[in-house]
Amino acid sequence: MAIQSERLLFRRYEDADLDFLAALVADPQVMRFIGNGQTRDRAGAEAFLQRIYQMYDKGEDMGLQVLVRRADKISIGHAGLVPQTVGGVEETEIGYWLARDFWGQGYAFEAALALRTHGEGKLHKTRLISLIQPGNTASRRIASKVGMTLDQEIKRGGQDVCVYSTSR
Repeated sequence: MAIQSERLLFRRYEDADLDFLAALVADPQVMRFIGNGQTRDRAGAEAFLQRIYQMYDKGEDMGLQVLVRRADKISIGHAGLVPQTVGGVEETEIGYWLARDFWGQGYAFEAALALRTHGEGKLHKTRLISLIQPGNTASRRIASKVGMTLDQEIKRGGQDVCVYSTSR
Protein backbone atom coordinates (compact mmCIF):
# COMPACT_ATOMS: atom_id res chain seq x y z
CA MET A 1 0.00 0.00 0.00
CA ALA A 2 1.36 3.40 -0.95
CA ILE A 3 1.94 5.93 1.81
CA GLN A 4 -0.40 8.89 1.70
CA SER A 5 -1.82 11.61 3.89
CA GLU A 6 -4.69 14.05 3.65
CA ARG A 7 -2.91 16.30 1.10
CA LEU A 8 0.02 14.18 -0.08
CA LEU A 9 0.79 11.08 -2.08
CA PHE A 10 4.18 9.37 -1.87
CA ARG A 11 5.54 7.63 -4.95
CA ARG A 12 8.87 6.14 -5.90
CA TYR A 13 11.26 8.14 -8.03
CA GLU A 14 11.44 7.40 -11.76
CA ASP A 15 13.97 8.53 -14.36
CA ALA A 16 11.42 11.14 -15.52
CA ASP A 17 11.80 12.88 -12.13
CA LEU A 18 15.43 13.85 -12.77
CA ASP A 19 14.59 17.45 -13.72
CA PHE A 20 12.58 17.88 -10.51
CA LEU A 21 15.36 16.37 -8.39
CA ALA A 22 18.00 18.47 -10.16
CA ALA A 23 16.05 21.65 -9.36
CA LEU A 24 15.68 20.56 -5.73
CA VAL A 25 19.39 19.86 -5.18
CA ALA A 26 20.47 23.00 -7.07
CA ASP A 27 18.61 25.32 -4.68
CA PRO A 28 21.04 26.68 -2.04
CA GLN A 29 18.24 27.31 0.46
CA VAL A 30 16.94 23.73 0.18
CA MET A 31 20.46 22.31 0.50
CA ARG A 32 21.56 24.61 3.32
CA PHE A 33 21.12 21.92 6.02
CA ILE A 34 21.60 18.82 3.85
CA GLY A 35 24.98 17.10 4.13
CA ASN A 36 27.74 19.66 3.69
CA GLY A 37 25.26 22.31 2.55
CA GLN A 38 26.53 22.32 -1.03
CA THR A 39 24.28 22.35 -4.04
CA ARG A 40 24.65 19.71 -6.73
CA ASP A 41 24.79 20.05 -10.48
CA ARG A 42 22.89 17.79 -12.89
CA ALA A 43 25.55 15.08 -12.67
CA GLY A 44 25.27 15.25 -8.89
CA ALA A 45 21.49 14.93 -9.16
CA GLU A 46 21.90 11.89 -11.43
CA ALA A 47 24.27 10.27 -8.92
CA PHE A 48 21.84 11.05 -6.09
CA LEU A 49 18.97 9.49 -8.06
CA GLN A 50 21.04 6.31 -8.40
CA ARG A 51 21.58 6.25 -4.61
CA ILE A 52 17.81 6.67 -4.14
CA TYR A 53 17.24 3.67 -6.41
CA GLN A 54 19.73 1.67 -4.30
CA MET A 55 17.69 2.49 -1.18
CA TYR A 56 14.71 0.78 -2.81
CA ASP A 57 16.68 -2.48 -2.66
CA LYS A 58 16.43 -2.31 1.16
CA GLY A 59 12.68 -2.95 1.04
CA GLU A 60 9.45 -1.99 -0.64
CA ASP A 61 8.76 0.80 1.83
CA MET A 62 12.30 2.12 2.13
CA GLY A 63 13.91 5.12 0.45
CA LEU A 64 13.07 8.66 -0.51
CA GLN A 65 9.87 9.08 -2.48
CA VAL A 66 8.50 12.01 -4.42
CA LEU A 67 5.88 13.97 -2.48
CA VAL A 68 2.97 14.80 -4.77
CA ARG A 69 0.27 17.24 -3.77
CA ARG A 70 -3.02 15.38 -4.18
CA ALA A 71 -5.04 18.44 -5.26
CA ASP A 72 -3.06 19.19 -8.42
CA LYS A 73 -0.48 16.36 -8.76
CA ILE A 74 2.45 18.79 -8.41
CA SER A 75 5.72 17.37 -7.04
CA ILE A 76 6.59 19.45 -3.98
CA GLY A 77 9.56 17.61 -2.45
CA HIS A 78 10.54 14.19 -1.25
CA ALA A 79 10.37 12.19 1.95
CA GLY A 80 10.84 8.64 3.06
CA LEU A 81 12.09 6.03 5.46
CA VAL A 82 15.84 6.01 4.89
CA PRO A 83 18.24 3.29 6.08
CA GLN A 84 21.04 4.88 8.12
CA THR A 85 23.91 3.68 10.27
CA VAL A 86 24.50 5.76 13.41
CA GLY A 87 27.29 4.74 15.76
CA GLY A 88 27.46 1.31 14.16
CA VAL A 89 23.73 0.71 14.67
CA GLU A 90 21.30 0.23 11.77
CA GLU A 91 18.50 2.79 12.08
CA THR A 92 15.53 3.97 10.03
CA GLU A 93 15.36 7.70 9.46
CA ILE A 94 12.29 9.77 8.71
CA GLY A 95 13.69 12.14 6.09
CA TYR A 96 11.93 15.02 4.35
CA TRP A 97 12.87 17.90 2.03
CA LEU A 98 10.53 20.33 0.35
CA ALA A 99 11.00 22.68 -2.57
CA ARG A 100 11.18 26.22 -1.21
CA ASP A 101 7.82 27.27 -2.72
CA PHE A 102 6.09 24.81 -0.38
CA TRP A 103 7.76 25.71 2.93
CA GLY A 104 5.62 26.88 5.82
CA GLN A 105 2.41 25.16 4.68
CA GLY A 106 2.53 22.12 6.97
CA TYR A 107 3.55 19.65 4.27
CA ALA A 108 6.79 18.52 5.97
CA PHE A 109 4.94 17.84 9.23
CA GLU A 110 2.22 15.97 7.36
CA ALA A 111 4.80 13.86 5.51
CA ALA A 112 6.82 13.12 8.65
CA LEU A 113 3.70 12.11 10.57
CA ALA A 114 2.57 9.81 7.73
CA LEU A 115 6.03 8.21 7.69
CA ARG A 116 6.01 7.69 11.46
CA THR A 117 2.54 6.13 11.28
CA HIS A 118 3.59 3.88 8.40
CA GLY A 119 6.91 2.91 9.98
CA GLU A 120 5.35 1.97 13.30
CA GLY A 121 2.10 0.53 11.98
CA LYS A 122 2.96 -1.36 8.82
CA LEU A 123 6.69 -1.98 9.34
CA HIS A 124 6.47 -2.50 13.13
CA LYS A 125 9.49 -0.27 13.75
CA THR A 126 9.97 0.34 17.46
CA ARG A 127 12.43 3.18 16.88
CA LEU A 128 12.63 5.82 14.18
CA ILE A 129 15.12 8.68 13.98
CA SER A 130 15.63 11.97 12.19
CA LEU A 131 19.11 13.38 11.56
CA ILE A 132 18.93 17.18 11.69
CA GLN A 133 21.64 19.82 11.71
CA PRO A 134 21.39 22.05 14.82
CA GLY A 135 20.63 25.23 12.86
CA ASN A 136 17.65 23.70 11.08
CA THR A 137 15.09 24.90 13.61
CA ALA A 138 12.11 24.21 11.32
CA SER A 139 13.01 20.52 11.00
CA ARG A 140 13.74 20.28 14.71
CA ARG A 141 10.23 21.62 15.43
CA ILE A 142 8.72 19.08 13.03
CA ALA A 143 10.58 16.20 14.72
CA SER A 144 9.24 17.37 18.09
CA LYS A 145 5.70 17.74 16.74
CA VAL A 146 5.69 14.13 15.51
CA GLY A 147 6.75 12.92 18.95
CA MET A 148 10.53 12.70 18.63
CA THR A 149 12.95 13.87 21.27
CA LEU A 150 16.61 14.84 21.03
CA ASP A 151 18.50 11.62 21.66
CA GLN A 152 22.10 12.68 21.08
CA GLU A 153 24.36 15.02 19.15
CA ILE A 154 26.97 13.50 16.85
CA LYS A 155 29.43 14.40 14.11
CA ARG A 156 28.52 13.05 10.69
CA GLY A 157 30.43 13.89 7.54
CA GLY A 158 32.19 16.68 9.43
CA GLN A 159 28.87 18.26 10.43
CA ASP A 160 27.24 18.51 13.83
CA VAL A 161 24.00 16.52 13.72
CA CYS A 162 21.17 16.14 16.22
CA VAL A 163 19.68 12.66 16.40
CA TYR A 164 15.99 12.84 17.21
CA SER A 165 14.28 9.57 18.01
CA THR A 166 11.00 8.06 18.99
CA SER A 167 10.21 4.71 20.44
CA ARG A 168 6.89 3.09 21.17
